[in-house]
Order: sequence, then C-alpha cells, then structure tokens
Amino acid sequence: MSFSGAFTFMLHSHLPYARLAGRWPHGEEWLHEALMETYIPLLDMLYTLRDEGVPVRLTIGFTPVLAEQLADPLVLDHLDQYIDGRIAAAEADMAYYEAPDTAHGHLRFLAEWTRDVYMRVRAAFQVRFERDIIGAFRRLQDSGMIEITTSAAAHPYLPLLGKDSSIYAHIQQGIKTHERLFGRRPTGFWLPECGYRPAYITDEGITRPGFEHFLSRAGIKVFFTETHTITGGDPVGVATGDVVGPYGVIKRRYVLPPETYPPKRETTTFLPYYAANTLDYTSSGVAAIGRNVRVGQQVWSADWGYPGDFDYREFYRKSGRSGIQYWRITSDQTPLGDKDFYQPEWARCKLEQHAEHFAHLVGDQIRAAKKRGAYGIVSANYDTELFGHWWFEGVEWLGQVLRHLAANPDVEMTTASQFVTDHPPTEILALTESSWGAGGTHFVWDNGENHWMWKPIHEAEARMEALANRFTAPTPDEEAVLNQTARELMLLQSSDWLFLITTGQAKEYAIQRFSQHHERFEKLANSLDAGTPNTTFAAELWELDKIFPELEYRWFRTYAP
Repeated sequence: MSFSGAFTFMLHSHLPYARLAGRWPHGEEWLHEALMETYIPLLDMLYTLRDEGVPVRLTIGFTPVLAEQLADPLVLDHLDQYIDGRIAAAEADMAYYEAPDTAHGHLRFLAEWTRDVYMRVRAAFQVRFERDIIGAFRRLQDSGMIEITTSAAAHPYLPLLGKDSSIYAHIQQGIKTHERLFGRRPTGFWLPECGYRPAYITDEGITRPGFEHFLSRAGIKVFFTETHTITGGDPVGVATGDVVGPYGVIKRRYVLPPETYPPKRETTTFLPYYAANTLDYTSSGVAAIGRNVRVGQQVWSADWGYPGDFDYREFYRKSGRSGIQYWRITSDQTPLGDKDFYQPEWARCKLEQHAEHFAHLVGDQIRAAKKRGAYGIVSANYDTELFGHWWFEGVEWLGQVLRHLAANPDVEMTTASQFVTDHPPTEILALTESSWGAGGTHFVWDNGENHWMWKPIHEAEARMEALANRFTAPTPDEEAVLNQTARELMLLQSSDWLFLITTGQAKEYAIQRFSQHHERFEKLANSLDAGTPNTTFAAELWELDKIFPELEYRWFRTYAP
C-alpha cells in the first residue's frame, strides 16, 4: 500500500507517587480515578479494536513511577474498593431520585446510566484483564499494536537538576522499570514536561552535556519535544495556556514576564530530526519528534477544542451527594449552578462528528507535509488522562478516530520508533531549551512560590553523589541503606510537588510530601555518615513505598560524559 504520510497518537501517562499516601482529596484516589476513568476504558477500547481486526498503531508512554503503581497489588486491591464505592454511590442516587419528594426522571436515568458505566469498568478490570493492567498493555505491545515508551524514574524536572549523576540515575531506573514490567528495553523516551536542555558550561567551568547525550548512551532512538523546540519562535499550544486540564490553571494565576525566544526557522514538526550532540554538534543518533500544533490544539484548547463542546459532560460540577457529574457544559458562559442535565445520546452524536472531523484534519496535515516533498509524520501528543478523566467522552472519541484512520488508505498508522526506523532523519538539528509549561520555559517549576525547594534538592543531590563516591565497597547493611537513601532522593526530586504548588491545586499536600521525603533522606544519610546505617528505618520505608527495586546507589556517582 502506498501511503501519503504517517500518523501516531503519543499518549503520555503520568501521576504522582501516591501509594499509601491517604485517600480523598489527595493521595491514592488520584490513581483510582485515573484507572477507572482513563486506563481501564482505554484498554477496553483498544482490545475491542484488536479483537475486531482493526489495524491500528499508536504510541503510549508510562512514567516509571506510574507504571510501578499500576502494577502494585495494594493499589489494585484498593481500586476494587473504590469502584465498589462508586457503584454504591450511583445506586444510592438511583434510590434517592425515586423518592416522592425528590423525584426527577432524568436524574434517575443518569444515575442508572452512570452505575452501568461503572459496572462495565469493573467487569473489564476483573474479568477481561484479570486485574493485570500492566500485563494488558504489555500484550498489546507484544502484538505490535502499541509502542510503550519510558521516562525518567520519578518524573523530575530534568533541566533544573543540579547533578548529571541524578539525570543518569533517573534514566537508568526508568529503563530498568520498563524492562521488568513490559518485558523489553525501551527505544522511545518522554522527557518529563517536555523539558529539554542543551549542553552548557557552568560558572565553575564544568561542561554539562545536553539530554540527547544521556538518551543516546541509554540506547534510546526517539524522544518528543514541544513544537517551538523544533521550529523556534514563540511557544504555541499547551505552552500558551488556555488548555484543558491542569496546565490551563497556570496562565490565569500568573502574569509572565516577556521572554525572548529563538527566531523562527525553516524546520517542521512533520519531520523527525537527529538531535545535535550539543557538546560538539555532531549527530547524537537520537531522533526528536515535535508535537503537531494544529491537531494538538484541536483537542487541547479550552477555547475551541472538542472537549469544550456544550453537549459534553461538565467536569467541574459534581453532585453534593455522590460526587457524580450529571450535567453538561451547556455553554462557556453558564455558571456551574445553572448547567443543564447531561444527555448521553447528544454527546455520542457530537463525538462521532468530532472523530470524523479530526480524521479529516489529520489527512489535511499529511497532505501539507507531502507538499514539502517529504514523507512526513503527524504526531498528536496529549496527556493520557485528558481522555476519560478531563474529557469524559474522550476515550470513545479516540476509538472512533482510530477506526476512521485505519480505513484511510493515505494514512500510515505507526509508532514513533517504527517511523524513525523506516524513515530515518536526514538532518541534524540543535534543539532549543524549552518545555511545554507556561511560556515554554522553566517557569512552572521554578517561580516565586516554589523556588525555595531547589536548594534542598540540590544539596541532597550533592550529598547523594558524595555518598555514592565514598562507599566503594559497602557492607550489606550499608548498601541497603544507600539504595533506600537514593529512592528517597528520587521521590524528593519529583516535579509533581513543584507543579502542584504552582497550580495551587494541592499546595499543602505537595509541601508535606516534599518535606517528608527530604526528612527521610536526611535521616538515612546521617546514619551512613555516622557509621551506623539505619537498616530498620530503611526497611520500614521500603515496605511503605516498594518502588524501584533494581535501583543501584552507584548510579549516583559523579557522572563522566
């Protein structure tokens, strides 16, 4: 078959580490919501397409810290309880809306309809996937339907870490977690928050390599960037705010200072480029694929993206009795208290229209790429939780889009690594420092509200590196404490705590978790410095978190490019 161009969805999946971190409003319930609203419905849709013989391909990334939690038996046991609780809440609403003094036929219908949705999720989890979420994704990978990419272990904001040993360690652990859970070595990588930094020389005269150097050494073939990282010019899309999901909060809370961005250049996100090794500007051998802004904004945009359609379910209004969302968006000017009731059939009609429109849009973009004289790729990059969680109808929309594209003879559905294997880049590009945070800079993770967190992070990085350098032949007790000390550092470095403070969504919780990991790190490090490694405390922390079992503290030794 002769295609005109290629397309892939790149779905980036991440949640903070929340195992045994409490329940509502913050903690494990984040995981349960995501599993129930996004990951299980996504699996259900993909398996249905597979069983029907629909030939689709797409790319899905899991951060190691999320994958560890999705594989955790305790998290899955608590998921059973969570789903049962949501079903019981819907059934209680069914009974309530049948009472004579509160009777409302449509609300009674919606409560039962919602209960049935929850029951289908429970059946998929317990029966179709046998309570093995990671295994279900791995089987799709092994069938060739999806490529699963990895990321840095605990989702740190890599550009602002103070030690290259930390960058190396997070990448190594990301690969080890991926190999254990998904059964193969990854070739695709998601830089947390699309945060990229080229090589530079520090004030002390130390040369720090760019991220392409670390990825190349790790055997990675392809990673993903924001649009302006490839094209130059002002940030576009997610980085400008006004988007669906938590990223949209930031623009409204801050007025960003003017920034000077690199000039626009004659490059395109239709093509992959070999990222230049910014130590010497030779090819790193690692390809970078930029987010296609047109298809991206058609979904991301809070102003004109599909999820804002007035017939879709309203995310923010929830029943005071059950927490269930019984309302539709209605209009962008309608106060929450005045929203109309949700009409599932209206929403289904819209998602079918929007799926067809998106498939045509992809075709338009592929034709635009073809006019440039090259076989191009359209990469549609989104947070996975945008579908199902933020946009309730989103998973079903994805399924409809995949059906349309699979039937289009002009579109090659592919995965990121497969595309760069079949169509290797022909140009080398020096990438610009960037992220998909507000303004396309590091602002979200380093601003007036969270800047204080970087001093303890950098001090802990330096201390961990010194410990790793010093203990060349540790006793078994010392090694156990060193490894747990390194785990606490990784969790301390998570960008989630910085992000949650900036958005204001869970500021107190983020400070609590950050401080907790810092205190644990210090206590363990102090015991090592005192010559009395606290194995009892280390064992307690391992039982509490049970994450990154392969971690080796030696990864934190001074990094030599």
